[in-house]
Amino acid sequence: MQNTLKVNEIFYSLQGEGPYTGIAAVFLRLAGCSMNCPFCDTRYAFAQGQDMTYEEIIKELEAYPCRNVIITGGEPTEQNFAPLARRLKQRGWTVHMESNGAQDADVSDIDFLVVSPKKHVSQNMLCKAHAIKIVVGQDTDLEELKTYFPYANTGAAVCLQPQSNKQENIDLCVKLIKQNPFLRLSLQMHKLANIK
Repeated sequence: MQNTLKVNEIFYSLQGEGPYTGIAAVFLRLAGCSMNCPFCDTRYAFAQGQDMTYEEIIKELEAYPCRNVIITGGEPTEQNFAPLARRLKQRGWTVHMESNGAQDADVSDIDFLVVSPKKHVSQNMLCKAHAIKIVVGQDTDLEELKTYFPYANTGAAVCLQPQSNKQENIDLCVKLIKQNPFLRLSLQMHKLANIK
């Protein structure tokens, strides 16, 4: 079994969106994503990356004073991330992952899973999610958006994230949340605060 991942970047910052906004974390951005969404803000991660072994990744992560890691992408489930997550858990890390949820994956060693549905999504991944983050723009299909609302009853935080932090999208999210008070607003704080 392959014990390497194609890594786009590793950096230390603050979580900028979702229920854990503001926590310090080391980000492990994996390369590659087959979705190619037009509004993607990490297109640079589609192809750019270097192969690193799990141990090389862990060594680099452990150079930082924090033991929270966020595995993101690209799309993590398009690579064999699960053995790395298991090793990190064994070393005392809290492991978060952000995924588009398109394909089912073993997330048993993930402490907090955020699924952000795009073109298609695995129902299994939605059921495993601790949070569902939906990017909302002026062209969002509101009827399709409502299909994610029942997951709030399963304990998942259903968050609306205004596309590109544009005011018209923020206004739409606020309106939807006021109509459906179980929803949450997730602004991209890291962009507002101008931090990586």
